[in-house]
Amino acid sequence: MKLPRRRFLHLAAGAVALPAVARLAYAQAQDYPNKPVRIITHSAPGGAPDALLRIVADRLSQMWGRQVVALNHPGAGGAVAARTAAQAAPDGYTLYMPASSAFVTLPGLQANLPLEVPRDFVPVGFVGEQPFFLSVATTLGVTTLPEFIALAKKRPGEISYAATGRGTLSHLSGEALQERAGIKLLMVPYLGGTAQALNDVISGRVPMVIDGYPPLAGVLQSGAVKALAIGSTQRLSDFPDLPTAAETLPGFNARGWLALVAPVGTPDAIVQKLSEDLRAAVRDPATKSKLETTGNYPHPMTPAELLAFIHDEQKMWKPLLEQIARQPQ
Repeated sequence: MKLPRRRFLHLAAGAVALPAVARLAYAQAQDYPNKPVRIITHSAPGGAPDALLRIVADRLSQMWGRQVVALNHPGAGGAVAARTAAQAAPDGYTLYMPASSAFVTLPGLQANLPLEVPRDFVPVGFVGEQPFFLSVATTLGVTTLPEFIALAKKRPGEISYAATGRGTLSHLSGEALQERAGIKLLMVPYLGGTAQALNDVISGRVPMVIDGYPPLAGVLQSGAVKALAIGSTQRLSDFPDLPTAAETLPGFNARGWLALVAPVGTPDAIVQKLSEDLRAAVRDPATKSKLETTGNYPHPMTPAELLAFIHDEQKMWKPLLEQIARQPQ
């Protein structure tokens, strides 16, 4: 069928324009960034996600010769940061570095948040994961995870553990522990974070806590709290004598993580450059060492790998989130 002349000319003009658009996008990416870049976090200044963001931001600033600034938007369990980031201009100059809870647990706790990938955000890359330590007060009298499980079976529903709130990853990890071990524990929420719970943990009032290394470092080093196992899939080089929980409970995996995403609509060429530069930043020996010192382990990912990873994490935790939603508060 013969196309009308006007339609033919329109399509031809579009075909000619495509290479020009591609060249423009490529040029923008090569020039990126030409001004300061802002990265939004839900963490207050000094919080663990904020500290990690600043380590990565410092390295990116060195690489780019442009300042990378942390923007702290705490509040509403991370919803304030999510909404602020989603409304930012999609030009690569305002990015979002959320903790895992933003995509895994927050959507199930607060409806209508702009937190779907790739609907609301474009995946850029993975920063690092923070394996959770399953730790107890020394006053509990157990030194291994099998001993703890045996004690919990003798005292069903009597042993409590501290979590950073209902539906958070520390809560989900406690639920997963109970499910896999066949035990019953009592979750005690501390909305102010693990640091707020530590006095109760040390005294034995709430004898168990599940969280990453940063808030536990002091009490673990002092011996006031004993780590029974690590939630990673393999032992950590920094803690070679600490068994994984999976050695006792096959398949158990409990961790937090941090990723970088951009508002939807950010040009592909800029996303690609961001992703490549982020991977180079976390592979940098000095940056990698700083991250690992805080209990965070880099695992560079491409945008496609990060998207698949987020969806896998959502799928893994969804049954427990739905189970928690059915429980009385």
